[in-house]
Amino acid sequence: MSVPNPAPGVSGHSGQSGQFAGHRRGSSGYRGVLVGLAAAGVATFAQLYSLQGVLPELAADLGISASSAALTVSAATLGLAVTVIPWSAAADRFGRLPVMRLAILAAVVLGLAVPLSPSLPVLLGLRFLEGAALGGIPAVALAYLSEEVSRLHAAVAAGTYVSGTTVGGLAGRILAAPLGELVNWRVGVAAVSLLAAGAAVVFMLTAPRQHGFAPVRRAAPGHGLAARLASNLRSPRLLALYLQGFLLMGGFVAVYNYLGFRLGAAPFGLPQGVASALFLAYLAGTWSSRAAGTLAARLRGGRKPVLLLSIAAMAAGLVLTLAENLPAVVAGLLVFTAGFFAAHSIASGWTPLLAREGRAQASSLYNLFYYTGSSLLGWAGGYCFQQGGWPSLVLFVGGLLLAAALVAVLVLRTGDVEPKPSKVQ
Repeated sequence: MSVPNPAPGVSGHSGQSGQFAGHRRGSSGYRGVLVGLAAAGVATFAQLYSLQGVLPELAADLGISASSAALTVSAATLGLAVTVIPWSAAADRFGRLPVMRLAILAAVVLGLAVPLSPSLPVLLGLRFLEGAALGGIPAVALAYLSEEVSRLHAAVAAGTYVSGTTVGGLAGRILAAPLGELVNWRVGVAAVSLLAAGAAVVFMLTAPRQHGFAPVRRAAPGHGLAARLASNLRSPRLLALYLQGFLLMGGFVAVYNYLGFRLGAAPFGLPQGVASALFLAYLAGTWSSRAAGTLAARLRGGRKPVLLLSIAAMAAGLVLTLAENLPAVVAGLLVFTAGFFAAHSIASGWTPLLAREGRAQASSLYNLFYYTGSSLLGWAGGYCFQQGGWPSLVLFVGGLLLAAALVAVLVLRTGDVEPKPSKVQ
């Protein structure tokens, strides 16, 4: 597929063939990509997980169980999961930026309607549609990034994008939770939707025009959407990365879905407004996601050892949350969160680089597995929690982490597809 030359004034560089080779670190185009995608990440993940911060209030208001309340989170992530591939197909034809702009506008409108839901079925339906609209951002963002940023800096740039998603996830929870306790969950969720609208405006204004994209009008025989998906699904290494997303995200969401219920009960007995402060642990992920990309770029072994170290950190943090001492639980949550976002940064940024064709589809499949894990495993963890308490949930999540580590050890290669250093700085 041909790639256009950079337009005059574009702050990128050209490869040996004269083709646009991506914005270099420090250029205005590089900064624009990162700021725009960070804002898109805030808008997306603030809305996606805003209800996670008010699940106890929502359950009490609607008279439903913890696992039923968690369906409001799963409905949105399921909507996202089933639409990432259609969004990526649209992005191949119409462009990355137009698709992301449409997705973020639709999501903001639907997000403003969610607090008006009169019943649980209506709420679940709106959340599914909101998630379906939000799918246009993660389905396309990393493909856009990989085309617009120099491969030399792709790991660091992907880490910066993921750090923006952590800020969004934190903002959605930390804003909704205290307002939900002070007024009601509807006011908390509405405030998050307004925050997302502001972040969407920043994205519209800062994301630079695409220069590394060439539209796919009519695919050659054997290179259509189905062929690109099949090619990615036949790759053992890509499947291994997809399983990282499925297993690690499922365990991560399970912990955050039910932690508020645990801290509200004995021996902690924390008010939900206070318990929601633990969502500040997301800041550990804001740091670790970028740090993981930087470390992977410097280490001889590349991404694989950083991924395994990140999973080990998740396991260590998870064990600490078993303590009935609040400082130990906080420390465990910080380590667990930092490990998760480091692992996600590595796996998601690695995915489009391993794809021989169909980068957008490769990233979309990662997101399909990732959010399916969030929807199914994050919800299923509730049954463990309701039947055996927090130790049962920790055992469930620990099994997911072990499975992810084994897949990475057995399938992924050390130093796989690392960008070669360039003499041009």
